[in-house]
Amino acid sequence: MVTFSLFYFSSKPMAERLLVRALKGGKNTKIVTLNGKKITKMPSTLEKLPGLKTLDLQNNRIPKVCPEISTLTQLTSLNLGNNLLEEVPEEMKYLTSLKKLHLFGNRIHRFASGACDGLQNLILLSLNNNQLTWIPPEVSRLKSLTYLSINHNWLASIPRELCFLKNLSELQLNYNQLICIAEEIKFLKNLQKLFLVRNNIEVLPEGFCDLINLRSLDIAGNVIQIFPSGNLKLREFYCEENPLLMKQPVHAVKQEGVWRLQEITSRFIMNQLAEKNLFLMQAFEWYPQVRNIISQGRKCAICGKSFLAVWLECVEFVPPSKNWKISRNLQLVPLRILICSYKCFNQRGPNVFGIAQVESR
Repeated sequence: MVTFSLFYFSSKPMAERLLVRALKGGKNTKIVTLNGKKITKMPSTLEKLPGLKTLDLQNNRIPKVCPEISTLTQLTSLNLGNNLLEEVPEEMKYLTSLKKLHLFGNRIHRFASGACDGLQNLILLSLNNNQLTWIPPEVSRLKSLTYLSINHNWLASIPRELCFLKNLSELQLNYNQLICIAEEIKFLKNLQKLFLVRNNIEVLPEGFCDLINLRSLDIAGNVIQIFPSGNLKLREFYCEENPLLMKQPVHAVKQEGVWRLQEITSRFIMNQLAEKNLFLMQAFEWYPQVRNIISQGRKCAICGKSFLAVWLECVEFVPPSKNWKISRNLQLVPLRILICSYKCFNQRGPNVFGIAQVESR
């Protein structure tokens, strides 16, 4: 294997000499590192290095990639960090062996059309410190991606398609302008680390509770008041600088209203199904529309029975797990729970408080 490296020197002739030496190596040249040379144009002669595995061009002044980079089909690592790129280049789609792509510290504000098409082997993508305001749905084509970092951008939302990257284990979205997280995040079954520091998130979706492998969660510096209930097996949990609910009632609770016939019927069917009523279980299979409605049912946090669309939204204050590494002074965590009726509400424990009544979805 032939390796040529150049780190932070100012002699342009020296850079050129190094590139010439690399070219002499031909297909035997595997690594080329040209860091900090103030290069303003990517060398088109790279096409003469078909066996290149690693190309490091960070800390230069490159505004766009050369078309010839598309010939480097054996390239596995590309570092273009701290340059002047304005988009994730379309040429990336030809780098079918690429596993690591570093594009941090540029001026990127868009993905070129088709940029994600050929990156099925990509496992790491770093887009920190750019100007992205959106992520295209095509990101779902990055099937092998395990690490995605888009810190310090201008994202206001993330596409639901990102939540279908089933191999993703670490997602960093710190210092953006996110106001919500898609409910589909529950499909990231292999997600282990999630960082959402310094955004404008108000509510975490209930799907958070389905992230069975999540171990590190950092939501510091948002506007979150309450967390979805569930059994997250976290090891690290940081939530400082959020306006968490204090242990006191938020709104007075009104008297019970009259339930609609659909709610009464749905509760009866769901609870009969829970008791393994064979007649209903068999009939249930013949009515997909009813099955779809019933699938939206919830369980009461007090009695454990099912209900459909009428509930009391409450907050329960629970101590954090002793196994968690947590923010300082976090003694109680406010969890969102749902209660099926005022009868159950009146049987609540001392750490449960009513928030509001919700009539329908």
